[in-house]
Amino acid sequence: MEYSYLGRSGLKVSKLCLGTMNLGKLVDESKSFSILDAAIDVGINFIDTANVYGGIHQRGKTEEIIGKWISKEKNKRDKFVLATKVYGKMGEGINEKGLSAYHIRSACESSLRRLQTDHIDLYQMHHSDRNTPWDEIWQEMEKLVYSGKIIYNGSSNFAAWQLVEAQLIARSRNFNGIISEQSIYNLTNRMIELEVIPACKKFGIGLIPWSPLAEGLLGGVLKDNPGVRRKTETIKNRINQSRKQIEEYEKYCLSINKKPGIVAVAWLLNNSAVSSVIVGPRTVEQLVDLVDGLDTKLTEEEIRTVENIWPGPGGEAPEAYAW
Repeated sequence: MEYSYLGRSGLKVSKLCLGTMNLGKLVDESKSFSILDAAIDVGINFIDTANVYGGIHQRGKTEEIIGKWISKEKNKRDKFVLATKVYGKMGEGINEKGLSAYHIRSACESSLRRLQTDHIDLYQMHHSDRNTPWDEIWQEMEKLVYSGKIIYNGSSNFAAWQLVEAQLIARSRNFNGIISEQSIYNLTNRMIELEVIPACKKFGIGLIPWSPLAEGLLGGVLKDNPGVRRKTETIKNRINQSRKQIEEYEKYCLSINKKPGIVAVAWLLNNSAVSSVIVGPRTVEQLVDLVDGLDTKLTEEEIRTVENIWPGPGGEAPEAYAW
């Protein structure tokens, strides 16, 4: 396993981060434990979850499963960096969502209880909240840091201007602010190359891409691949819309003797802004396959070829669209 610093922090995390959105929803508790055990065994020290994971009718279920797993073995908690998120709707109460100081405080306490731990290593804002001022958000996050309940703050699904605003206000408060940003980023969706990635580089924010395989489109979807997400109607429509590119991509991966999913992850890890890539295996076998692929390095020619198949927005703003 390879490790890198999470943004500008001194915290080292594995190049692969175990995403747990499937645990408790598509994967039962016993198999979830096996995946979590396997992740630690192969050297993954970064586990990501969210308070809303588990399904719309069982929010918090995934955190509960991780908490039970942690409680099974003494000292297990010290073996990994634990990340969770706050923002999503956790109940029917009018204040049970968003980033108000009120909700952040209660959501953090609930996550700690479900996770059966006394602290969260990386507490991430799952989405931006335009209705809550940053001074209020940072005031509560500061309290959680100073009380030892969280160590670092991260964001997810933020626009570049929101990252910049958050950091400037954090600096004015002599607070560390955001050290990582989770964004959707893969060969089929390169929009963040315009502004989010440049902002991350400028402010020392580590990028953590989610959906690296684009819901399976980059994982060998045209073949009967058991590692590819179930072909829902939405996925089938996306396949039909991008069939020509997918065919060209899979054909090229075959020509260089590399699995499509491994190429997709290797392409992300080639980006210096990326600290870790979130993967969400549903089986131990899928996890091991992805870890084995970490040794895969792409040549400059291979990078150019796959980027030509899946072109991005043209580089960074404003040069991507102006002189």
